[in-house]
Amino acid sequence: MNAGPLLALALAAFTTTKLPVGDHQRSLTSEGLPRAYWVHIPPGYDASKPTPVVLILHSALMNGPSMAKFCGMNDKADQAGFIAVYPNGAGPTSLFKYWDAGGVKFRDSDDVGFIAKVLDDLESVVHVDRKRVFAAGMSNGGMMCYRLAAELSNRIAAIASVAGSMAINDCHPKRPVPVLHFHGTKDGVVLYNGPDERTPTNIKFLSVDDTVRAWAKLDGCPPTPSVDVLPHLKDQIPIRRAIYGPGTDGAEVVLYSVQGGGHTWPGRDPEMFFLGKSTKNVSANDLIWEFFQKHPMK
Repeated sequence: MNAGPLLALALAAFTTTKLPVGDHQRSLTSEGLPRAYWVHIPPGYDASKPTPVVLILHSALMNGPSMAKFCGMNDKADQAGFIAVYPNGAGPTSLFKYWDAGGVKFRDSDDVGFIAKVLDDLESVVHVDRKRVFAAGMSNGGMMCYRLAAELSNRIAAIASVAGSMAINDCHPKRPVPVLHFHGTKDGVVLYNGPDERTPTNIKFLSVDDTVRAWAKLDGCPPTPSVDVLPHLKDQIPIRRAIYGPGTDGAEVVLYSVQGGGHTWPGRDPEMFFLGKSTKNVSANDLIWEFFQKHPMK
């Protein structure tokens, strides 16, 4: 009897049970440099079953642990049963990191390659559902999600961006990637209508409308969205929702425009007052997970 397949199965079972429930830091090398990411494994995680993964990318001048605190996604992971992963971008200090997301360039780094290595490493220590690997991000991290959708669409099923428009020039995904986008119309950091005289000349990104229209076209969605305004019962901040789709393989592009909202994460209190208003009428965390559940890899 050939023991090879049995040995392979035994080794696979061993390598997918290494991380228990809780929070863990992982380290790896990318482009010859040390990089890190953090993993939150929810209660009820069963290593015998494939588990969804949500990559959560911090904004510029943050890092993985600060992003976990900022967005509160661990609570949603515990409730829904997915693994939350917080990679560190590159940067000169341990506290202030950033992503090479395209037009907002701090340094040349292969952050797409780094995220691929994160997924490879993660698969060695937990049982990943490869059809349900998603990416969400804030600001520069949201921009990086668009780059992942364009360049790593074979591994990222769908993305969600909060206050981060697309910043890359060329976009050629290998498959339709569903997109969810939240953006405040009064965002003073990543301006809703794209760069203007307030924006440093070395920073380039598309307007929110150009971003979602580009992805609607890429995903084979109808060019005209269905539009409604959500009830604003918890505060006086209306939210306009535009839905493009369904497109190819059921892909959707959904935009929540927070009227008068700032550079903030919907459902969470602003970290600093000068970033503008945040709404409590919707929870980005709830809507992100709801969207991801609808859009596994086809």
